[in-house]
Amino acid sequence: MAEPADYPPFQLGKPRFEQTSFYGRFRHFLDIIDPRTLFVTESRLKEAVQLLEDYKHGTLPPGVTNKELWGAQKIKQAIIHPDTNETIFMPFRMSGYIPFGTPIVVGLLLPNQTLASTVFWQWLNQSHNACVNYANRNATKPSPTSKFIQGYLGAVISAVSIAGQIEGRTHGEVMLAEFCHPEKLTGFASANICNVVLMRHTELEEGIDVLDNNGNIVGSSRIAAKHALLETALTRVVLPMPILVLPPIIMSILEKTSLLRSRPRMILPVQSLVCLAAFGLALPLAISLFPQMSEIETSRLEPEIALATTSKTVVYNKGL
Repeated sequence: MAEPADYPPFQLGKPRFEQTSFYGRFRHFLDIIDPRTLFVTESRLKEAVQLLEDYKHGTLPPGVTNKELWGAQKIKQAIIHPDTNETIFMPFRMSGYIPFGTPIVVGLLLPNQTLASTVFWQWLNQSHNACVNYANRNATKPSPTSKFIQGYLGAVISAVSIAGQIEGRTHGEVMLAEFCHPEKLTGFASANICNVVLMRHTELEEGIDVLDNNGNIVGSSRIAAKHALLETALTRVVLPMPILVLPPIIMSILEKTSLLRSRPRMILPVQSLVCLAAFGLALPLAISLFPQMSEIETSRLEPEIALATTSKTVVYNKGL
C-alpha cells in the first residue's frame, strides 16, 4: 500500500516539511502547536520515543510506516525539549500556548477596566509569556534557578511597566481605534521583546552550541545567541498584531447584528471564540518567520568556531 503524499520517507530529527519556505515552516509549526498533543498519555509518549530509538538503532519492528514514524516524532517534538530531553510543563508548551493563553487575551480585551485589573491581566500575560519563553529557550547551557528568578522579575516588571504606561495613555478603553493605534501595538511588542531578552539573557552571556552538518557540536557562540534572540524577538513583535487588531474589528461588526444586540450575554463567549481564532492564526504565522534550527555561515561567527570545522555553515536551535 502506497504511503500518503504528505508523509515522505522518514528522517530522524528532520522536519517533515521543507523549511526553506514560509509555507513549509507554517505546516511544520502547525504540528508543533497542535493542541491534541496535550492529551497524549505518558505511555503513548514512551511508545513514541521508543519507536524513534528503534529507528535510530535499526531495530524497527516490521510493518512500521513513515506515517507512524512522523507521528511519533511530532509527539516527541511537541512535548520534549530538544536540548534537555525533559518534558515541558503542559501550560508552557507551544501546543499549550493558545489554550492556556486565550483566557488571558480575553481578560486583556475586557472593556471598562480599572488600573488594578489592567495591571493584573498584564502581570498574568507577561508571567505566562516569561514561562513559555524560558521553557522553549535554547538550553544547551545549564542555567541555575537564580538566573530564572532574576530574569522573571526583570521581564515581568519591565514588560508590565511598558504595557501599563501605554494603557494609561489610552485610558484602558477597549475601542477599535485604541487597539489599532500604533502606540498600543508598539507597547505590546516592546513588552514582549523585553520579556524574551531578559528570560534568555544567559544565552547572550554564555553563548549557545552550534552544530555542523553531521550534528556534532562545533563550539559555543555568543554571536549565534544574538541571532537566536533577535529572531525570537521579531516573532514576538508579529505575534500580538493579529490578536490586538482582529478581535476589535470583528467584534465591532458582530455587535451590530440582531443576534448579539438581543442577547448581550453572548458577547463575552463570542469574543472569547474570536480571540481564540485570532490567537490560533497569530501564533503559527509568527513563529514560522524563521526555522527553529537556524543556519548561519561560520565566517560570521567567532574565529575559533570557523577554525574548528570545515563546514561553511553551522546550525543552532534558536528556541521558540
